[in-house]
Amino acid sequence: MDGLILAGDVGGTKTQLGLFKHSAGVLELVREHRYATADFGSLEAVCGDFLGASATVNAACLGVPGPIIDGSAHASNVAWKLSSAILSSALKNVPVRLINDLTATAYGMVHLKPAEFAVLHRAEDPPAHGNIAVVAAGTGLGEAALVWEGDENKYYAVASEGGHSDFAPHGAEQIELLRFLTGEFGHVSYERVLSGPGLWNIYRFLRRESRAEEPSWLRDEIAKGDHAAAVSEAAIAGRDPVCVHALTMFCDIYGSEAANLALKVLALGGVYLGGGIAPKILPMLTGGAFVKGFLAKGRLNEILKRIEVRVSLNPAAGLLGAAHYAAAML
Repeated sequence: MDGLILAGDVGGTKTQLGLFKHSAGVLELVREHRYATADFGSLEAVCGDFLGASATVNAACLGVPGPIIDGSAHASNVAWKLSSAILSSALKNVPVRLINDLTATAYGMVHLKPAEFAVLHRAEDPPAHGNIAVVAAGTGLGEAALVWEGDENKYYAVASEGGHSDFAPHGAEQIELLRFLTGEFGHVSYERVLSGPGLWNIYRFLRRESRAEEPSWLRDEIAKGDHAAAVSEAAIAGRDPVCVHALTMFCDIYGSEAANLALKVLALGGVYLGGGIAPKILPMLTGGAFVKGFLAKGRLNEILKRIEVRVSLNPAAGLLGAAHYAAAML
């Protein structure tokens, strides 16, 4: 069936909406817009602003943070009440599905072109097909898997809340980081270290441990509000050794957790990094710390060597995945 599709990628910081035309099995983007999530009181309000009073769609799918239970999302970093039934009513009772944001991103990954990826780790003798692991650090940490359905020649996405599993440090320094964060938060998940706030947590720990005074220029940048951006930009420019140390540790832990998920789902089809952070810190991700952390699993390193790791350079992967999901609903 042909028709118009509303697709969305909802996050704690931004909400990206797109209107797509589905015709003869082909999706065409009509228009899109990115909103600041905090500027709206509800998902229905932001969708209404995007569509306008007269626009009518035939189906809608939006990727939203948190687990989806009985059509409602339980988001940890979005204050909106997220319900497929409520949104369907606001959209004149068209079919609506809310899916986990990483599920949407995962579906989007298989529709990206090779030029829309940067390779961090080139696989040795990779199989033709296999499961795929998707890890995305941004405002939070999302994780999902794409299971290869060989008989049907397609992938099925499996959502998870793996970003909230226990942080497992390796090495004395990371153990001390865990102790530092345990004192503040009690439970320390991977999201506490692999996210924008997580990079800031690592930086605060290392600044304390180093006993080095914070430079005034860096203090001024941090005061502008985006703490993680200030740290990462200073690290990439090599302007402050504590920032370099923090982002290097971040990349090491990112590689380790990417490998953890790859082993759990046997991701011989590859590991894809999504989210907003990876493209911004690509110079550091390619500097060796990520791959060092990725290939640090002892007896299973030979398996990991066969797994390619790619960074998505397309920030609309989640939007694209939601659109393809909605197209299947028509």
